Amino acid sequence: MSEASPADPAGVFGALETHLRARRDSGAKLLVPYVTGGYKGWQRAVEAAAAAGADAIEIGVPFSDPVMDGPVIQQASTAALADGATPASVLEEARELDTGVPHAVMTYYNLCHHQGHERFASALLDAGVCAAILPDLPYVEAGPWLEAAAETGLEAILLAAPTTPEHRLADLCGASRGFVYAVGLLGVTGERSALARTATEIAARCLAVTDRPVLTGVGIGSPSQAVEACDVSDGVIIGSAVVRTLMSDGPEAVGELVASYRTALDHG
Repeated sequence: MSEASPADPAGVFGALETHLRARRDSGAKLLVPYVTGGYKGWQRAVEAAAAAGADAIEIGVPFSDPVMDGPVIQQASTAALADGATPASVLEEARELDTGVPHAVMTYYNLCHHQGHERFASALLDAGVCAAILPDLPYVEAGPWLEAAAETGLEAILLAAPTTPEHRLADLCGASRGFVYAVGLLGVTGERSALARTATEIAARCLAVTDRPVLTGVGIGSPSQAVEACDVSDGVIIGSAVVRTLMSDGPEAVGELVASYRTALDHG
């Protein structure tokens, strides 16, 4: 087993990274909400989030045996699967979206492995998705996926965990495309009452070794926590709070929630 290495030339950025770099370089803090694909009203929620100031949207493809998803996202995924959602149906619905911001998919490696790397990457691109996150695929085993994604033009986003060793972190950040996902804590997704100390620590470690946008996700439960995280990182990923709002109050309320995060980040 050999460690992965960057598969495309330095300085050549895809649509997601180009967009996020431009926003970051303009002084904005980046905001990427997560929405569970296939859940009732999810397309309207994506559109509402984009209209409220999201810089990109992360679309979850429901999976029956998730590793990273906490109870809120698991509940939404279970409901979506019960309603007949499939990877193909989520991508078909994603193809209909016209939000004006880049879309990334988050799902699990089994779906990619089952279809084949090239076919999976091509299916995402055909649906207007420009990046993918596979949280259960370790960096040290990701080489074939990174190569296939680069060859098709898909941006493969990698996760840096609080436990990622120093000798591997620079290579991981260099191999990631789109942005580096700084995992804020050891655990599953979900809102917490306070921002974990590890959230700012891992973001700072990533930013010390890369110029790529670094976004903090997992464990951010309020706009004030997002601002706290962005004291260090370039931006945040908001998942459980968005999905909880979608399930309890509907798609339009997602727009209101995202707007509250946007306002907080813009005013620091």
